[in-house]
Amino acid sequence: MLKHRFTRALSLDPQRLHFAAHSHHLWPDVTFDAQVRAWAEANHYADRKWDLIFGKVIPKAQKDVAALLGLSSPDSVVFSSNTHDLLLRIVSAVEAKPVRILSTDGEFHSFRRQAERWEEAGEVIVTRIPLAPIETFEARFLAAAQAGGHDLIFVSQVFFRTGQLSGNLSALAELSKPEGPWVVIDGYHGFMATPTDLSAIADRVFYIAGGYKYAMAGEGACFLHAPEGFGARPVITGWFAEFGDLEGPPGGVGYRTDGGRFWGATFDVSALYRFTAVQEMLREEGADVAAMARHSRELMGRFQEAIASSEGTAWAGAEWLNPVEGNGPRARFLAIRHADAASLRAKLLERHVVTDVRDDVIRFGFGPYQDDADLERLIDICRSI
Repeated sequence: MLKHRFTRALSLDPQRLHFAAHSHHLWPDVTFDAQVRAWAEANHYADRKWDLIFGKVIPKAQKDVAALLGLSSPDSVVFSSNTHDLLLRIVSAVEAKPVRILSTDGEFHSFRRQAERWEEAGEVIVTRIPLAPIETFEARFLAAAQAGGHDLIFVSQVFFRTGQLSGNLSALAELSKPEGPWVVIDGYHGFMATPTDLSAIADRVFYIAGGYKYAMAGEGACFLHAPEGFGARPVITGWFAEFGDLEGPPGGVGYRTDGGRFWGATFDVSALYRFTAVQEMLREEGADVAAMARHSRELMGRFQEAIASSEGTAWAGAEWLNPVEGNGPRARFLAIRHADAASLRAKLLERHVVTDVRDDVIRFGFGPYQDDADLERLIDICRSI
């Protein structure tokens, strides 16, 4: 639907069929111009650059994020180079030690690895609810959360490995309060993949995500929405957090009173130039998240119908973990469990088809730079294996 906006990226490897939009999403042409503009403005403004960044670039990006998520105020949004940095700041703001965390066995590695190391150091206690069986996960996770005894509840909106959804987040949000527990939603595979309206729960949940995938902005454009009154004084804090309306003990470290209390320090802001350029491109095209989700769903549905019914091929014994069903929210990739997933990926790569593998799960990601011809070519190649 937007293939004409990706001429630079697609021309670099014309033979490639890039069906890994869930992994390293290709960048539209406008991001090239945005990157050049970031360089030019940095050198033009030089010592006055941060006045421009905090006066224009960041507010524009905050406004775009707030509009995409239904936030009441852009001031609840802060940016960082990666979500791991934001996770550290959130956990550091929890006063109870060790921090008691409820989560799942399906979180992305930035949380998984850090949580395991925290456990080794005795800094956290983690209860992990298994995703499987997914049919009962939502009820099991909610029951564990309602049982209490946790300072932090951390869960993905869409699970990175399987593409399955965590379910109704409103019920979790009802448990969240400033004195604890806090609910943190990892929205990386939900943000701009499926319409996400946080307006009803934004005053009770943290939300972290970034631009590497469906926001099409590449690395570095990660953000945190922090609800008012939750975590007033993060222990891990950067110098950006000391500008604005401050409060704190006399002679002590002051913090901003809005979401800016979670600011870190100096980072490469060129990613925000790319992020806002993409948002402007989408407005020019009249394309929103819902339209891109519909486009991807249609391609996924046709791919699934063609491949799942292919007898005598390598796909006959596959398990479709998140098949296209109905019209509800879903991931923008198909996760297929197969004993030979790695081998299948290698054979596809030999035929210039890019996918990715997580253990025994091969994932096909669909996005706005794919069209009918790309889909038919993908189907033909998959059937040939």
